[in-house]
Amino acid sequence: MLKEYNAKRNFKNTPEPSARKHTMGDHFRFVVQRHDATRLHYDFRLELGGVLKSWAVPKGPSMNPNDKRLAVHVEDHPSDYITFHGTIPEGNYGAGEVEIWDKGNFIPVNANIEPISERQALQALKNGELKFVIQGNILAGEFVIVRLKDDDKNWLLIKHKDEYAVKTVFNPEKFRKDKPAKATKSKAGKAAPKAAAKAPRKSASKTVRKSASRATSKSAPKKKAATRTYAGKKS
Repeated sequence: MLKEYNAKRNFKNTPEPSARKHTMGDHFRFVVQRHDATRLHYDFRLELGGVLKSWAVPKGPSMNPNDKRLAVHVEDHPSDYITFHGTIPEGNYGAGEVEIWDKGNFIPVNANIEPISERQALQALKNGELKFVIQGNILAGEFVIVRLKDDDKNWLLIKHKDEYAVKTVFNPEKFRKDKPAKATKSKAGKAAPKAAAKAPRKSASKTVRKSASRATSKSAPKKKAATRTYAGKKS
């Protein structure tokens, strides 16, 4: 699963973490990394199945439901990459500056916005459509990532209409922190840099609690993971 990630990198020359698959965890994390490489883009990553499922989003995520952001599926990254920021030296794959733009937790959900298990989420991705509720510093509420028909690489990342959605133009560059991250190898548990500004919204954890109240008695099987995130706990 991480062979492609390893094959593209020389870990003697790049500060990026080497591939190490984690066991299926008890919570779900996400990260968005601003990657100023050959072309500026935002890497959107969801932690599922012990790795980071990853997409390159050229225009960055949006909180406006009218923006259907192209998300190009790329190789899985190791979970340790979730805290990576810094400089990838010239001559290496993806050379350029990497900043943590947003991070937090997410809850995979079904069509009724009921929490689903990690295995169900992985199957949903395999089927080409995954819905989830995000709890980040910038991103919040309901999203979907959907694969374009007959196209394994190209997906769309779309914000659903909810109380956190905006109607105005959403420019991800306005939420950058002031200074680029200093070149460093990330360490597990390191806190994410704070965003320069926050989207005008309420606490994201309330979204999850509202989702719970809408759940029916036939709710999809839940794991401890979803329950803990449900309460607003962040990694």
